[in-house]
Amino acid sequence: MATDPPLIALNGARLRFGDRPLFDGLSLTLSKGERACLVGRNGSGKSSLLKVIAGLQDLDGGERFVQPRTVVSYLPQDPDFSGGGSVADYVAQDPAGGPDAPPHAVEAALLRLSLDGTRRLNSLSGGEGRRAALARCLLGDPAILLLDEPTNHLDLPTIEWLEGELQRFRGALLVISHDRSFLGNLTNTTLWLDRGRLRRLDKSFRYFEAWAEELQQREAEAQHKLDRQIVREERWLQRGVTARRKRNQGRLARLQGLRRERAEWLRQTGTAKLESASSGRSGDLVIEATDISKVFEGPEGPLPILKDFSTRIRRGDRLGIIGPNGAGKSTLVKILTGALAADSGSLRLGSNVAPLYFDQRRESLDPEASLWQSLIPDGGDTLLVRGRQRHVVSYLKDFLFEEGQARQPVKALSGGEKARLLLARLFARPSNLLVLDEPTNDLDMETLDLLQEVIDDYEGTLILVSHDRDFLDRLVTAVIAMEGDGRTLEVPGGYSDYQRHRKAAGAATRPARQSPAKAGKTGGETQKGSETQKGSETKARSRNKLGYKDQRELDALPARIEKLTTAVAKLEGNLADPELFSRDPGAFTRATEDLAQLHAELEAAEERWLELESLREALTQ
Repeated sequence: MATDPPLIALNGARLRFGDRPLFDGLSLTLSKGERACLVGRNGSGKSSLLKVIAGLQDLDGGERFVQPRTVVSYLPQDPDFSGGGSVADYVAQDPAGGPDAPPHAVEAALLRLSLDGTRRLNSLSGGEGRRAALARCLLGDPAILLLDEPTNHLDLPTIEWLEGELQRFRGALLVISHDRSFLGNLTNTTLWLDRGRLRRLDKSFRYFEAWAEELQQREAEAQHKLDRQIVREERWLQRGVTARRKRNQGRLARLQGLRRERAEWLRQTGTAKLESASSGRSGDLVIEATDISKVFEGPEGPLPILKDFSTRIRRGDRLGIIGPNGAGKSTLVKILTGALAADSGSLRLGSNVAPLYFDQRRESLDPEASLWQSLIPDGGDTLLVRGRQRHVVSYLKDFLFEEGQARQPVKALSGGEKARLLLARLFARPSNLLVLDEPTNDLDMETLDLLQEVIDDYEGTLILVSHDRDFLDRLVTAVIAMEGDGRTLEVPGGYSDYQRHRKAAGAATRPARQSPAKAGKTGGETQKGSETQKGSETKARSRNKLGYKDQRELDALPARIEKLTTAVAKLEGNLADPELFSRDPGAFTRATEDLAQLHAELEAAEERWLELESLREALTQ
């Protein structure tokens, strides 16, 4: 909890949206050193609250206080570039109407975010526009930073850079984001806007799900019932928190199994094994790429995208593709699906492959058509979804729409609801290969949770391009990293496994390196140094396995994980007793605390197993 006096505060704040109250009697403080996130279901008023704090929207009641001479900087979700001009001019301008920033400060900001100040605003891509808006926001040493979806359209290197910048920020920070990893790594305070009330947790967002579930359980036990209106209002909580935590126990085990299968598949080498694996089962092979290369002509000469790239994708694989913007992720997807020819190498698609492609630009929706017509443009009341007939209203409910919305026009939907309708239309089409190119851009957490569930239940093969680390960790069985200059690296697991692999691979090669002092030896010492290096390489080869303690720990971890999983299931069963709270509130509280502790221990054990397994694989390759 912050001890400094607040830099900004709201007291008894009230705001309405038409006839609907967003919040009433809301109080909030932000102090120096606080890095807070604002979370809540779509439409709860998060962006409106951020604008109120920024002073860009008037309250219908209550007070807003800002310490004198406090500079507040605000990043909108959709920055306005309609004024035209150059990037440098835009970054230099003070949104509050003050004097322009000095040229040297503008140049430094542009350099930090890899922006060309001479570019015209109307020529920027989504990611470049977001970086320009961030440069403008971070300029001028603000005391308070208010950021609405700052990671939208940013690539992973830029997101990680931004995390570092904001972690070093010494003022007050309040951020809205759908990126769970970003929030978990960055924040030390969580604010939850829930049905017009603002709840506060003085911990990082990574503790939000357990906290929210505990609050919900307490409310449910205290009230003994939830009427239909509350069930509707808490749909995000039910589907995004409680249900996901319970489902994830089985899904995590299944995902780890798929990742182990992928790891074994990647270890297979040699032409004979390749042919045997490819032809063992009918339809098992989806895509086989061999020695693929692709070069584009850039303004400064040839730009290699792929160099001798090879991979095999089997039925049921879930492949994530990562890399900085411009590295060629979308190009790789198009080559793998046969939409773009490679310069050299061979591509083989399996039999009966029916791909479904969801690109960054998204499909357009007719704003005048109803949700019903958007799904069934030719009329009728049922559609075929994965081989069975579904009534359109029932299918819309799977995507969190109410029955009364089915006949409403698309133009009445919020941005998140439009995204859900697009997903509903996408997944109604028959396919066995799903290709998603940046599907998480501009999606709220509610829709992200839904998308994860739908993908998790998808029975075909998945190719996913994404900058969302948490999304990748939850869904993919292997990651292909495009590392620039045509280089690629494939690692079993999710994004966290890729990071651990790179770290472990670096540690494994360190003993064989020569120090600068040894590298500088000349003359008669050269031969001796060469012999020493050979001896070191021999020792390094003999150490290409885990140490005794690490190996024992790795061997023991599966049993410990199984034991913890059993204990978690037992406690969850106890807490499912509807009479426990009223019969023994103390026992309920102790069980809830024990469950949180067991979840933390289970997560730590799983993380340690993955770390040791990645290290073992790196040492044996």
